[in-house]
Parts: sequence; C-alpha cells; structure tokens
Amino acid sequence: MMLSEKTIIGKVVLNVENMENMKNFYTSVIGLEIKNETEQSLELGAFGEEQVLLELQPVVPAGEKPTTTGLYHFAFLLPTRKDLGEILYHLLVSKYPLTGASDHGYSEALYLDDPEGNGIEIYTDKPKSMWDIRSDGQIAGVTKPMDAEGVIGEAKEEFQGMPKGTYMGHVHLFVAELEETEMFYQDVLGFDLKFKFGPQAKFFAAGEYHHQIGANVWAGKNIPAAQKGLRGLDYFTIIVTDDEFSQVKNNLDEKEYPYQVDETTQTLSLEDTNGITMKLTTNE
Repeated sequence: MMLSEKTIIGKVVLNVENMENMKNFYTSVIGLEIKNETEQSLELGAFGEEQVLLELQPVVPAGEKPTTTGLYHFAFLLPTRKDLGEILYHLLVSKYPLTGASDHGYSEALYLDDPEGNGIEIYTDKPKSMWDIRSDGQIAGVTKPMDAEGVIGEAKEEFQGMPKGTYMGHVHLFVAELEETEMFYQDVLGFDLKFKFGPQAKFFAAGEYHHQIGANVWAGKNIPAAQKGLRGLDYFTIIVTDDEFSQVKNNLDEKEYPYQVDETTQTLSLEDTNGITMKLTTNE
C-alpha cells in the first residue's frame, strides 16, 4: 500500500503555556490569520484560505521540558520565492532571531523558534527540474547557505501576512530510533522512503515529493516519548483520500496496530513507534 501525491500534512496542534504571547508571535511575526478562537483553542491559517495550519491549545506551565521524542520543526510551504523574500525581509526588520537559512537543493528555507521553543521552517520549493531525483526514486537533499540577497531581491512589496496558497509542507520529528520509525511510516502508513541521511535521519513522502515527514535522532537515541499535555507538539494531521483512509485502516487491522476512529468526524488517531500522535482525515 502506497499513499498518493494527493496526500498532504493538514495542521499542527501545539500545547502552549502562554497563549497571549504565542498568539501575538504567530499573528504579528509569522503573519498567520486567526480562523477561530475559543478559550480552549486558537486556529490559525494563511490569508484567504479556510485550511487551519496551526492550532494552539493552552496547558498548565510545567517548568523545564525534558528531552523526548516529538517536534523538531514544522514547515510552512510558501507558493513563490517572492513570498519567501518578503517574509525574510519582514523577519529581519522585526529583528526576530533566525536560527538558520539554507539551500537544500530542492528548496530554500528559513529557520526560527517560536517563544516556547518549537522549531519552525518557512520555505519555498525550487522547480522540480532542479531537484536531484535519482533513478531509484530517491530525492537527495543538501544543506548549504541560502542566497539570502537573491531571495530578498525577489521581494516586490511589504509583507502582508502568510500568503494565500501557503500550506503545511512537512513535519520533522525527533525520534527514538530510525528502523522501527521507517517500518511505521513506510509499511504501516504507506509513505515512501525518499532519502536516508546516513544513520542520522530519514525522509518520507507520498508521491514524487522530497518529504512530508522527516525523522532524526539528533536529540539522542532511545529518548522517551513526551508526556501528554506538556508544552510542544500534541499531534499533527495527515489529509488523505477516502480510498486511502480505508486502505490505511485495513492495513492497521491486518497488522493489529492500535488506533481509534471517530466516526462522526471521520478521523483516525494513532501513535507512531515513538509515541508521537497523528490523525488521518479526508478532504473529500
């Protein structure tokens, strides 16, 4: 069973300790638009789009966070290099610290952390003709400094907020180990292994994309799963077709892999082998 190129990451849901601070950051610095706000949830997305990309939910502050599996970063995929130039200029003017700016061969990416330490990537893909797509289907990435001047040179106007057409391009996870992780994302969910970065990281995607799921052991091997309800990643969603939803469900049944289904919302919840929660939904 393999997922098709119609598969996308839907939204990332974060547990946050200071809602007001995080709301201000994600609206003013990152430029997301509020889609829905209650006492228990703040839903954010790109301007002119219905899709919620990020949901914040309040949790009780719990002091220092231990090293666990969970989020390395989530990644907003912008429609054009012009959009990347405009948000880069905006971040520089607002003096919010970046943690990196890289050219990955298939994409150009900015990196920063939110006020509660969640990693964020903001990127744009290069034309597919520039990707290093190998004969075996692997899509190799590199990490070199981004041409920041060239990117800013593409900017045409002042940053107006996260543009229409932005979606959650991928999530990258800290995992306990890579072999079982590969088995889960490939054999259980149906993603394809697209690139192996030595013994350190693996990248998975549906269809011909470089990655929708990244997994690395940079936080340490055999680290424990995060305790539920602490700040950081609560879960992320994967949007699949109706057919693929049924196929995944059947595959889980065959493998006797535990999951829950909410029939009213047609949502399937499960944890990967690292204790990281995800939910499968359909857009159909």
